[in-house]
Amino acid sequence: MRKFILTFDIEEWFHLLENDSTDDENCWDKFEVRIHKNMERIFQILEETDSRATFFCLGWIAKKYPEVIKEINKLGYEVGCHSENHRLVHMLTPTEFREDTKLSVDRLENIIGEKILSYRAPGFSITKTTPWAFEVLSELGILFDSSVFPASRAHGGFPSFPSNQPAIVNYQGISIKEFPVTTTNIFGKEIGFSGGGYFRLFPYYIINKWVIKQEKVLVYMHPRDIDPSQPIVSGLSLLRRFKSYYGLKHAENKFRRFLTDFDFNDIRTFEKTYGFAQIDLENYL
Repeated sequence: MRKFILTFDIEEWFHLLENDSTDDENCWDKFEVRIHKNMERIFQILEETDSRATFFCLGWIAKKYPEVIKEINKLGYEVGCHSENHRLVHMLTPTEFREDTKLSVDRLENIIGEKILSYRAPGFSITKTTPWAFEVLSELGILFDSSVFPASRAHGGFPSFPSNQPAIVNYQGISIKEFPVTTTNIFGKEIGFSGGGYFRLFPYYIINKWVIKQEKVLVYMHPRDIDPSQPIVSGLSLLRRFKSYYGLKHAENKFRRFLTDFDFNDIRTFEKTYGFAQIDLENYL
């Protein structure tokens, strides 16, 4: 059986990017808390399917609910960083990005007593305009990144990135192992299919068909992706509302089936035996 990569972005149901009603951290305390019950559901699914995963955690979650981070670590899952306050990388300066990432990394490390090695940017928002992000991550001791979406998308995307498979990115004298989002080519266009709204949108038989054509597949999910009773965030356009809530009713059963049909591991285990290609990033900026 093939070994694929399973990841989660640990954030609350209201952490939707670029939405006025949820952009301000000062308003987050007014929303219903759903992270605990959703995490219990995730842990149960992983145990029942004997799956391992990397959990990219918001520093804000760690600050408000350190018990969530402790439980992830206690159960033996990898804890990674997902930024402090869920801000897109290309909306930050290099200094702001460093401060945000360091704050989150330090917070997570203080909770679990271990070095954080993996990072994922909110919205997969490391793009061709922010290659300096890799330098900052390397400086902070990050070895594994999963922030590149090698196609066009709403929150950025990196269409010129040359691979949708794990690779070593070399840039300005530093190297970092990149785990990009898996894409497939449809009518000449690269699209995602193995996580989040994409996973909820496409029928399972199509996802399965695309998966078996890939050498390796990276799956990413959020707690909200398997929470059909969550409230609806206000202020969303019709298209954004569709993307955010379509397919929630059947997502958990589809996800369970996915984890049953394929064998999944976390990033830190996967990278030990994978043969990484080399990418000189300067050639693709």
